[in-house]
Amino acid sequence: MSFFDDVEIGSRRTLGSHLFTREAVLAFAEKYDPQRFHVDEAAASRTHFGALVASGWHTAATWMKLFLEDQVRETAERKARGAPVPDLGPSPGFKNLRWLKPVYVGDTITYSTELREKIVSRSKPGWGLFIAYNSGVNQHGDLVFDFESTVFVRRAP
Repeated sequence: MSFFDDVEIGSRRTLGSHLFTREAVLAFAEKYDPQRFHVDEAAASRTHFGALVASGWHTAATWMKLFLEDQVRETAERKARGAPVPDLGPSPGFKNLRWLKPVYVGDTITYSTELREKIVSRSKPGWGLFIAYNSGVNQHGDLVFDFESTVFVRRAP
């Protein structure tokens, strides 16, 4: 993560891509979202999806996993350069979470985040808020998932 003052509105980061395998779709769904179209291929084939699909929560959790991995990578790079590492504060939440298309077994989703707005915090001196648009696009270029997030970020020292 960069300091609040160092990031420009419109900056975009690709967080990475993830292949949704049959085994992973089943494992996640059995543990967290055991609906028939997530855990039973035969039953899924008889639904409007027509085949086994990943849980929307699996899609969202994968975005978070890749976001955190990106932050760990960036922090390590900053430390290696001897650059200061900013504090990342809490998130006051997210909104407009949408699952726009099903994620099928075999789909590869590429996730990204784009800074849309910056607000200097009036309640937390030395901090600001990033408001970002976050998305996942499948291998066909179809937007399958998106949401808006907010997070506190330390201002430059």
